[in-house]
Amino acid sequence: MSISPEEVAKVARLARLDLSQDTIGQYAAQLDGILDYMDKLSELDTSSVEPMYTPVDQVSVMRDDVVKKDYARADILKNAPETDGAFFIVPRIV
Repeated sequence: MSISPEEVAKVARLARLDLSQDTIGQYAAQLDGILDYMDKLSELDTSSVEPMYTPVDQVSVMRDDVVKKDYARADILKNAPETDGAFFIVPRIV
């Protein structure tokens, strides 16, 4: 597959980019190189390769998410300026 300078100019126009003719030619050549490499990769037999989402082993450094109750409601509410015994009372905003 080959990308023509006209196709690059069309995409640049759609993206509202103002590219010079030299830049359009340069981008067309670079995109051709990328597509040639992809064609070369598609020739490989990958039927025995197990699919993966990343080539790097992902090890989580985070701790497990465990639900636990650290504070009693009374301890939290004792610092509030006003409560009804179970909830915070705040001024009406609306």
